[in-house]
Amino acid sequence: MKVTRVDHIGIAVPNLEEALKFYEGVLGLKCTGIEEVAEQKVKVAFLPVGDSEIELLESTDPEGPIAKFIASRGPGIQHIALRVENIEETLGELKEKGIRLIDEKPRYGAGGAQIAFVHPKATTGVLLEISQREEK
Repeated sequence: MKVTRVDHIGIAVPNLEEALKFYEGVLGLKCTGIEEVAEQKVKVAFLPVGDSEIELLESTDPEGPIAKFIASRGPGIQHIALRVENIEETLGELKEKGIRLIDEKPRYGAGGAQIAFVHPKATTGVLLEISQREEK
């Protein structure tokens, strides 16, 4: 397994437009795109910061995972994503090591990434996303 960098930090927000006012207007970051991922019931905005990104996540469904996260914990950091060279290999290695996975196979993620989640109980409480995408 080769982790190459922090790909992004996912932040759950109740309202994407309001959140962008802070990240763009106050911090001076620039949103490079907004995308809806219907499968995950989420609308996502990307804000590059150096080699990583902040990913703002707004639920598109009151029963979606982001809406449930906000209802139970409030807005804030929802996950950290690590970029890997080969997601299939990484998932295989994690399984071999007995690590509890939410996704045993990659699925489509925002920004054209292949993603899979590692269960927070295996990572000392952090929802960890493994991400593979083409270098920009």
